[in-house]
Amino acid sequence: MSKEEMINNLIDKYTDLQRIKKAEKSENEELEYQLRITKAKLESFGVITEDLEIR
Repeated sequence: MSKEEMINNLIDKYTDLQRIKKAEKSENEELEYQLRITKAKLESFGVITEDLEIR
């Protein structure tokens, strides 16, 4: 898997997790953990995650 494919997969995962978080009615510790890990991986590749966050 190329670096670009890995980044694309991580962006897809991060945005999926963001949508789940927005739909959740209560706090979900596992979801928060997965978001932090995925965000850290993206940032390690230099991807700015602020633009990906759902508000």
